[in-house]
Amino acid sequence: MRPDQTLLVAKRPEGKSMAGLWELPGGKIETGETPEQALIRELREELAVHVETSATTPLTFASHAYDNFHLVMPVFLIREWDGEPVAQEGQTLSFVAPGELKTLPAPAADIPLFNFIEDYADRGGFA
Repeated sequence: MRPDQTLLVAKRPEGKSMAGLWELPGGKIETGETPEQALIRELREELAVHVETSATTPLTFASHAYDNFHLVMPVFLIREWDGEPVAQEGQTLSFVAPGELKTLPAPAADIPLFNFIEDYADRGGFA
């Protein structure tokens, strides 16, 4: 989250599963990684930014049943990072206000997260 309280979202590129949908940056946890380590690695690979473990704050999680798998996704708030996010995998990036999230086409697992984030912001949770 930037100081102006906007959040980074990424639009999945053509050729990938769920292409054209907006999501929160991150990715799969590899064997031996903690969720924080996976997020830091994914942000480095996908956005060319560096995040310290101490800058990750657990916020919530999503649990969603897709047809072929069940997703459990931890969500972290990051307010500090080194570098300017630059798309490394053909995705489109945008910083949006929490209230704008639910206007974006998104994967089914992200929609409840977008609602949570908007409610959290409305209650002053990011202040």
